[in-house]
Amino acid sequence: MKVRELAIAGGYEFTPDVFRDDRGAFVAHYTDTGFLDAVGYPMRLGQIHHSHSRRGAVRGVHYEDVPPGQAKVVSCAAGALLDVVVDLRVGSPTFGHWDSVLLDPHTCRAVYLEEGLGHGYVALQDDTVAAYVSSVEYDPAAEHEIHPLDPRLGLPWPTDMAYLLSERDRNAPTLTEARDAGRLPTYEACRALHRDRRPLVPTYRRDHGER
Repeated sequence: MKVRELAIAGGYEFTPDVFRDDRGAFVAHYTDTGFLDAVGYPMRLGQIHHSHSRRGAVRGVHYEDVPPGQAKVVSCAAGALLDVVVDLRVGSPTFGHWDSVLLDPHTCRAVYLEEGLGHGYVALQDDTVAAYVSSVEYDPAAEHEIHPLDPRLGLPWPTDMAYLLSERDRNAPTLTEARDAGRLPTYEACRALHRDRRPLVPTYRRDHGER
């Protein structure tokens, strides 16, 4: 598995090995050992879910209260999507910056983002399926949003399509409005979540899984 740290601390791109044969392919988007080697602490499992989107659907930019926050591993099981990670942590050296990764079932890349980072994506094809592994269960009272078309962010959405936004995202505040209202997580609170955290699983390697 190849790992690339994003331009924002706490965000990573994972490119797993893909095992192909006449039947198709087998891929592991997440392994404990690969994650520990890259990030330095284990991923807690709170919820697994997926979304199904039409071309042009924009989901996000969403984030959660910290604590507890919600870390995510995101991959694309069908179609294609442009995934965006935004630094919403007040006090971070890269506050307001973003990085993006193209996710699809051919490269099988996945994105990990720590608690406190904002997440969004746009579906580039009809019938795009995004798969999520999240560290905690979804709590609607703890999740918030930043307007995905905020010019201050300047996110790299394609210009050759009409965007489909939920009412919630259409009415979301800008980054500046959310910061001035005191709604954003702080960099210190987010970093404190992982301070002195010790691995909870053995750091051995093994090749396993039914292919």
